[in-house]
Amino acid sequence: MPRYVALLRAINVGGRTVKMDVLKAQFTELQYHNIETWLASGNVLFDSNAKGVALLRTRIETALHKALGFDVETFLRNGEEMRAVSAKLGELSMRPSVTALNVGFLHAPVADLEHHLSAYRSDIDNFVVEGRELYWLCAVKQSQSEFEPGKLEKKLKLQMTFRGANTVRQLAERM
Repeated sequence: MPRYVALLRAINVGGRTVKMDVLKAQFTELQYHNIETWLASGNVLFDSNAKGVALLRTRIETALHKALGFDVETFLRNGEEMRAVSAKLGELSMRPSVTALNVGFLHAPVADLEHHLSAYRSDIDNFVVEGRELYWLCAVKQSQSEFEPGKLEKKLKLQMTFRGANTVRQLAERM
């Protein structure tokens, strides 16, 4: 049975507090298997024989909206995809002057994303786009950067969810 991770956007930030046992219960109701939450930031690992990721995403988002009362944008990756992202993080972490490394997960590749990122590149912030992932390489602590993912989302009229390199590596190992 394929293993997935649901990367839930805006869980336990901005006043949207959700206990991990509540998330686990929702995934149990959806009849997924081997369910595990990881950290309190909206990461749910599970097994499913669903016929297609789009259907899987729709079922999860619908159930969470009904249970929580707000939209929960869901980004899904399978084990192979998460291991590839983790490997890419390992490669990028070897670059000089990388202090913080994060990944923005998107639903689909975005045309001209590299072009839009040029406005955000600086001596501190650099970006690498690969498929449905946006890697944010920061030369200082993330909190010292002027880059705000929310502004990029608004400019591009899309949503994404960011995870730190350590979280992504841990998730990949658990898949």
